[in-house]
Amino acid sequence: MSILEEISEFLQKGKRKNVKALIEQALEEGIDPKIILKEGLMSGMSIIGGKFKREEVFVPDVMMAARAMNVGLSILEPKLVEAGNEPIGRVVIGTVQGDLHDIGKNLTAMLLKGAGFEIYDMGVDVSAEAFLEKAEEVNADIIGLSALLSTTMSQMKEVIDLLKEKNLRDKYIVMIGGAPITNEFAEEIGADYYTPDAASAAEVAKKAVESK
Repeated sequence: MSILEEISEFLQKGKRKNVKALIEQALEEGIDPKIILKEGLMSGMSIIGGKFKREEVFVPDVMMAARAMNVGLSILEPKLVEAGNEPIGRVVIGTVQGDLHDIGKNLTAMLLKGAGFEIYDMGVDVSAEAFLEKAEEVNADIIGLSALLSTTMSQMKEVIDLLKEKNLRDKYIVMIGGAPITNEFAEEIGADYYTPDAASAAEVAKKAVESK
């Protein structure tokens, strides 16, 4: 097994120390940080995302893998910046105003990060204005909205209405998700994509940015 496959394996098991040691070893061996990122960390996160989708692993497993990925990223990021490596896109993500649930949103943010996106996590109870302000500030590609309460779903429409009001609707890909959300609701409010889980969100986001 190659060192990159080992990084991927240990990441999937959430073994932070092993991931850290192997990345340092790979860098010493002169392996390109971009390749370590892609074939080690991103490959591992993609596999764990697939398993999560098929219900072969569960939320704690994904969280552990994501923590291992973050340890790896903290070593690689300075090297990638030096090499002028660009993320595949920028995502502003948060739970809409009035809603304080964040497990699904956190998972989605982690898997998006694992897919190569730069993530700006706004946390919970985020107003439409705050989403827009942040998206403009960081020149985001995607605005990701999460809601778990059916009473806060209407806040997703608020964000889209505000974008339209400011003539910025075409500038951003709007993705929505959460337990009460459906495809029909996404169409009704004019969102670009609804995804039922975090792993699908990462896949759809990649395709959406590539075809933008």
